[in-house]
Parts: sequence; C-alpha cells; structure tokens
Amino acid sequence: MAQITKGIRAVLSHPAVYDFAQALMGAGRNRRWMQGAFFKARAGDRVLDVGCGTADILSVLPDVDYVGYDVSEPYIEKARSRWGSRGSFHAALLDADALGGLGEFDLVLATGLLHHLDDDEVRGLFRILIPALKPGGRIVTVDGTFVAGQNPVARWIISKDRGQNVRTPEAYAQLARESYSDVKGHLIHRNWFPYTYWVMEIGTPIEDLHQAEIHSGESETL
Repeated sequence: MAQITKGIRAVLSHPAVYDFAQALMGAGRNRRWMQGAFFKARAGDRVLDVGCGTADILSVLPDVDYVGYDVSEPYIEKARSRWGSRGSFHAALLDADALGGLGEFDLVLATGLLHHLDDDEVRGLFRILIPALKPGGRIVTVDGTFVAGQNPVARWIISKDRGQNVRTPEAYAQLARESYSDVKGHLIHRNWFPYTYWVMEIGTPIEDLHQAEIHSGESETL
C-alpha cells in the first residue's frame, strides 16, 4: 500500500490543503448527493468509514454510530478536533485484528480508497470486511475511473490523483465479485467540474468465503 508521494500529491497530505482541494471540487455537494443516492445511512446505523480522511462525511450523515479509520495521523487529528463525540477516529491501518473488536456494521464506506490499493490489497480488504457486515449490510465504494469517451479533462484530473491504481469499472467490479455475489455499479459523469466516478453497492458475501472467515476468526480466539 505504501506509495511515494511527491509534488502536488505530497501537498495534499496536509489536512488543510486536502480540505481546500475537496471544497474546490464541490465535495460538500458530492457528499449530499452520495448520502441521498447511495449511502442512505439512517439514524442509529453503525457506519464504518475506511480511509475516512478528515471525516467530513459526518456533515451529511444522520446520528449514526460512526467509526473512522485512516492511516494519516494528521487527518485523524483534524477529524477528532472537528467532530469530537460524533464518532470514534483511529489513525491506523484497518486489519482483521482491529475489525474483530469492532462488531458488525450496517454500512461500510470506502470513498476514494480502492484506487490507492493494489489488487491484492483490495482483495484483502473485501475479505476482512465479510464478517464485519450485519446481515443485509452494505459496502459502498466511490472511486475515479477510466472509461472510453470520457471528458479528457476528467481523465487528466483522475490521472493526477495520489492513488496510482485507478481502474476501469469492470476491473473494480471483478475484484468485488471475488468475495460478494451482489455487486451493483454506477458510472457517473460529472460535468460542471469534470470527473468520472464509479460507485459500487456491495452486499451478500459468497457463502463459502463467509464460512471460511467465520471459522478463521474462531480458530484465532482459541
């Protein structure tokens, strides 16, 4: 997962610059749109946000039980100072051991995350999330993507992202379908600030994988 971050990508590692760049791209409006169209979090839901950044998604969520993870300590410090008791915030890499102590979730968010991970890391993430989902729970991912005929400005912007594993919609979906049988994808072209999003709604773990994860967890606690 480690990547060398240089130039403008390094500048974006600072929370204030990151927040400014997000605002410039209309992140507030995007968050409202994603909550209304895809996240659909309800009051009382347990929500896990993987790669939460400064946790500004809380600005559009109802009163949920929110857990945010990000590897950036500065981002998490900003989230704690901004949102306080609205959630619990962890500056750490989310792994199976950490998930084992968190319980189950109605909704898992991974917004702008998968394109920072290589294929094996995405596979690993999807696998460890299987026992973290409540029955009927969902994972929602949002990433930039490359598609034929997209706005060339959008393609250029996405190519400059800090995440160096931007994929086609088909490649994202294939990785999800290795662990889940219910994968719905949505291709979104945004025009006012050119960008191309690939949104996935993921649920229903493949049964044999689900059982394997349960048994693995049981063996680790013996």
